Amino acid sequence: MHINGENVPSSVAGAMKDILLSKSTAFESRVAPNKAVIVGLYGVPGSGKTFLLGQLQQELGSEYFSFYEGSKMIATVVPGGLEAFQKLGETEKRHWRGMAINTIRDECASSGQVAIVAGHFMFWSEEKEDVLPVYTQHDLDTFTHIIYLDIPAQLVAQRRQEDVERSRPYISDTHLLKWQQAEKTQLRDLCRHHSILFSLVSAHQLLLHKVSTLLQDFRHHTEGHNLSEAERRLDEILAASQGQPGTVLVMDADRTLAAEDTGALFWKRASQSVGDENCPLKTLFSSPLGHSHTAFRQATLLYEERADDEEFDGLCGQVASDVAMHPEFLYLLREVAKHDHVIAVVITCGLSRVWDKVLEREGLSQRVKVIGGGRIADSFVVTDAVKAALVARLRHEHQLYVWAFGDSPLDLGMLSKADQAIVVVGEEHRRSKTMDAALLSAVDNGGLRARQALLPSNAPPRLDVNKLPLVQITEREFIDSVLHQIRHAGIKVYHATDRNAAKLLMTPMRNNKFAGPALKEAHHDAGRYLAVEFLSDVIGVEKYQIPHVQGHPTSGYQLFHESQTLIVALMRGGEPMASGVNKVFPLAALVHANNPSDMTRHLQDRRTVVLVDSVVNTGKTVVQFVQYIRSVHPTIHIVVVTGVAQAQSISILNKTLPSETRLSLVALRLSENKFTGSGTTDTGNRLFNTTHLP
Repeated sequence: MHINGENVPSSVAGAMKDILLSKSTAFESRVAPNKAVIVGLYGVPGSGKTFLLGQLQQELGSEYFSFYEGSKMIATVVPGGLEAFQKLGETEKRHWRGMAINTIRDECASSGQVAIVAGHFMFWSEEKEDVLPVYTQHDLDTFTHIIYLDIPAQLVAQRRQEDVERSRPYISDTHLLKWQQAEKTQLRDLCRHHSILFSLVSAHQLLLHKVSTLLQDFRHHTEGHNLSEAERRLDEILAASQGQPGTVLVMDADRTLAAEDTGALFWKRASQSVGDENCPLKTLFSSPLGHSHTAFRQATLLYEERADDEEFDGLCGQVASDVAMHPEFLYLLREVAKHDHVIAVVITCGLSRVWDKVLEREGLSQRVKVIGGGRIADSFVVTDAVKAALVARLRHEHQLYVWAFGDSPLDLGMLSKADQAIVVVGEEHRRSKTMDAALLSAVDNGGLRARQALLPSNAPPRLDVNKLPLVQITEREFIDSVLHQIRHAGIKVYHATDRNAAKLLMTPMRNNKFAGPALKEAHHDAGRYLAVEFLSDVIGVEKYQIPHVQGHPTSGYQLFHESQTLIVALMRGGEPMASGVNKVFPLAALVHANNPSDMTRHLQDRRTVVLVDSVVNTGKTVVQFVQYIRSVHPTIHIVVVTGVAQAQSISILNKTLPSETRLSLVALRLSENKFTGSGTTDTGNRLFNTTHLP
């Protein structure tokens, strides 16, 4: 960050590109869970940064945003203010610039506000060819986003001449244009090396609205928010589907449904009007950002930069006209469209608008829906992690049987999560060059079991047909398997009866010498075991960021939507085991319930309910609680956790709840013994030393 004065030395020699790139390390995700959102507002002097900052302050207010102008911040932190700062050498100035941006960072980390900081990137005297970079390493470590005002050089020159509030030296249009090009090129490069989102906005009558929209998006958008928005889109599609679907086909789009890459086609079309044959996506995904969430967000900003909504829609229409879907997929999808119990969803890292238009042209848009991004208004981007999470959600949350189709390493996560995985193999010159190695690793080391479909049929297969058997998706046998393979209704039972771990855990629970606190501890341990061993798979886990012991951020895991999980201890007997489950999932809420109505106020906004009882004998209590939950929340996932489940209870649950597709039971042990304890043998009495009660 630099002050807005322009009378600074211009004697610093050398290419500015190397100054900070030499200090940067390999890209890694730097955004900590509570990192402040700091947006740099850049542009050559005279581009209107200060004026726009004032407009934004009026437009957005001060509740969620704070606004900083560089010179004022320098005056605040430097003893003696701007006058003292101007007398310092470049080393001292760099120090105080760093202090200024660090102060902004700390203030916004404390307040939770988004900071918009107007500043300079470099100065470049027209008389001398040397440039003076005035950004610092602190800027690159702090900024999460940079918005660059790409105002026509002629207009900037005119504004500078007409500026009556400050004296500006004359700079020609030609030099201003060269200055702008240098800043844009270097900023794009530096941002990609430091995981900063870069957005270039042009001068037009909607500039204020455009920047305000971007800032509102920057305020809300995190990886967690991104996934929630994608999940919301998926849930909307399922809610609007006809009938009660039991099976879903999840399909990648580019190079899967068709041989074309719609992103490359878009930029080819767009380049015809600007004369640039380079594909920005190729450059982006080859940068240190790779195929990260930040990279896909940056891709969205590239689309926003290239075209407004109307032009973008027109370009998508042109691209759609260039796309020819594989006839095999057209046949499969038209067969599927005849049946209400099977639905198809396209989940694409590419442009959803293009695929909406392709499916509309093929008469499939009413039955096949698209989840994808391309614009800020879409509110999310699709990454490989999002694809995998949505397939996991379809299986675990919605209890659907999932067929997944994909062609690249970005699809391996969702292929691995699906019930059935089909790798689509295209012509050699079109297919992913890195897929073979990634696919082999997934099969040999990741447990992936998949088949491959060759499109066209004469394409050479991947790996070998023993590791990856061939399948023809238009064969009647394949289509029948898609139509008839569903996840059947009824309770899903998971148990550890024959495992050595269960035998060890059950010993103190069955030992009549254990009672009171010692027995509670045994039930607590059983709850922890069942949570780690079974609930983590039945419900699923999700990634989140944690601080590594070595000081850098790394990935940790928690229960899927853990903070929206409700653990219910049934009667007093379920409390010790429920506390063990809660120990593993500390973000979940734990409540006690003697009657179903005790849960009422706790069910709102929950994704999963875990009912915990020490023993399930007849299952009647569980039925009462499940029926009550269903009356309040028809689709929530319910998991029953117990130490012992009598075999008869499972039959009763299936008979009483015949339509249940989202009910699971996790037991340490299944028992054929129909004994029901009382008095000294009642588990609740033993747990609380009340065996004197009947």
